[in-house]
Amino acid sequence: MTTWASGDYPAMARRLMPVAETVVAAAAIRPGEQVVDVATGTGNAAILAARCGARTVGVDLEPALVELAWRRSADDGLAVDWQVGDACRLPLPDDAADVVLSVFGVMYANDHEAAARELSRVCAPAGRVLLAAWTPGSLLPAMGQVLGGYLPPPPAGGAPPSRWGDRTLVGQLLADADLRITSTVVHRLGLSFANADAATSLLIDTAGHVVTERDRLVAQGRWEALRADLRSFVGDRGVADGGRLRLEVEYLLTTAVPAAAVMP
Repeated sequence: MTTWASGDYPAMARRLMPVAETVVAAAAIRPGEQVVDVATGTGNAAILAARCGARTVGVDLEPALVELAWRRSADDGLAVDWQVGDACRLPLPDDAADVVLSVFGVMYANDHEAAARELSRVCAPAGRVLLAAWTPGSLLPAMGQVLGGYLPPPPAGGAPPSRWGDRTLVGQLLADADLRITSTVVHRLGLSFANADAATSLLIDTAGHVVTERDRLVAQGRWEALRADLRSFVGDRGVADGGRLRLEVEYLLTTAVPAAAVMP
């Protein structure tokens, strides 16, 4: 089990379904195409691809999320091949997919370079890769900065997930894996809450890496300080919207193809 199973991540995944819809629409998936959704989570993008008539595989490192994704597709009568696997070592053959998707997934891989090579490896020569990732400084990366003093440090030498949301950095990362970007578009999604306290609770409860530290921080007398800092952050970032509070998340949608496909 990873920390992704420790919090109520599915509650956040439901809020982010419109992003999966945007990514799948941009992919222009045709019936019969082979689609792979890398770090699928609860299966948002994979399920949408299957609804388009694609032969779909969803891969995620967390078995509990894969199980939830399987139940969702079964309830919808959709045939999706769900697999437990690491984005850095995908359990798939070379050139397996016409379309490779990842919606806030591959950006959390432990080894970004290895994950980029895997995206390239499983993408067919005439295929396409579409990735959604948080932009640097947007809501979730900024939240990480607020909470950084309360949580264990990230692995030494690791790169921030928002690297995948920076046009220049993701371009270099994918180019080194023999993928060439054809499009980058910044999108925004508004998340609506009753108030700042409700927003704070959702951000904490859906973050497994935060939830797993609660007992330690309570014992240290620091849990309420964490919550207060996050509540202040939410108040600063939130916008009043008809008696409710809106938080805006920003992400980069990147489309890439194998380098050989664009060579003269």
